[in-house]
Amino acid sequence: MHIAYLVVSKMDVYKTIISRRTIRKFKQESIGESLLEKILESARLAPSASNLQPCEFIVVNEPKLRDELFNALKWAGYIAPKGNPGKDERPLTYIIVITDTKKSSWGIVDASSAIENMILTAWSEGVASCWLGAIDKEKIRQIFKVPDNYSVEFVLALGFPEESSVIEECKGDVKYWKDEQGTLHVPKRSLKQVVHKNKF
Repeated sequence: MHIAYLVVSKMDVYKTIISRRTIRKFKQESIGESLLEKILESARLAPSASNLQPCEFIVVNEPKLRDELFNALKWAGYIAPKGNPGKDERPLTYIIVITDTKKSSWGIVDASSAIENMILTAWSEGVASCWLGAIDKEKIRQIFKVPDNYSVEFVLALGFPEESSVIEECKGDVKYWKDEQGTLHVPKRSLKQVVHKNKF
């Protein structure tokens, strides 16, 4: 039996992580099938509690269904509606993450792992994303005929970025904002604010 090990550059992974930002406005350029499959493969191989693998994925890239799904999503809560994608800035691909509740009660945890894998894989290929949790789950269930034993967890919007986003030092207020040039500014708490060594 031969086991293949993939040698991954730690720096490349770290650069992907620290350069990633949430994007809500996208170029009207489709993601190729091979790249989309790569993104989905990274989700399939995400960590799973007890290896029960309850996650499944609905890819949405048909125009009519995209429009219906868009209306079941809430975007950029702090700066809506200004921060919402316009008609010609909407993502051309979505991935709906659902979990089989008969397989696992930890589905939302597994779904989160799968989402993060997809986000990082996509960004390493220049594809931006927006992880959406403020969604109308029942409407999505009806549109896509999701069975009752599945939970609709999240929606991931994917596409090539049409806006830029930068990190700002968090000085108490976590609300993001846009400047006059349309750049999104996102406050992040410092490492000192979130790390406790050996005790709280």
